[in-house]
Amino acid sequence: MATEMIVAPVTLEGRYVRLEPLAKVHLAGLAEVGLDEELWRWIPTQARTAEEMAAYIETALEEQARGVSLPFAIVEKAAGRGIGSTRYGNIDRTHHRVEIGWTWVAREWQRTAVNTEAKYLLLRHAFETLGCIRVELKTDSLNEKSRCDPAHRGAA
Repeated sequence: MATEMIVAPVTLEGRYVRLEPLAKVHLAGLAEVGLDEELWRWIPTQARTAEEMAAYIETALEEQARGVSLPFAIVEKAAGRGIGSTRYGNIDRTHHRVEIGWTWVAREWQRTAVNTEAKYLLLRHAFETLGCIRVELKTDSLNEKSRCDPAHRGAA
């Protein structure tokens, strides 16, 4: 009989980024770099004002409290500032499955090692610590910039 997967807030640290449990203290920093309409083009919830960013964080925290997601702030280690967000979503503890998605990274850090390392940290934690047997990367099918097809490999 398989044991239930325990998903709890954790900090994951790499060379370039630190994934911190998303919290209200991240609001000012994320609003400073993330109120860019283009960042939210492929995400159902929009955050174009500080109030919308606060609502975005609040919704993520409510989902975490219900046990259906685990949101993170993406923090650039060099500057110690929040530059985006990502999360585990649609968590299925019984079947040891999570989705990785709901990701946005401020423009200045797109096409850098930031998102690649963030995904690596999430994948490693999912398989090595959480004991997942299935992890899905979630992106909008129209978001060609972030899809992992041969023409855009490594571009996200």
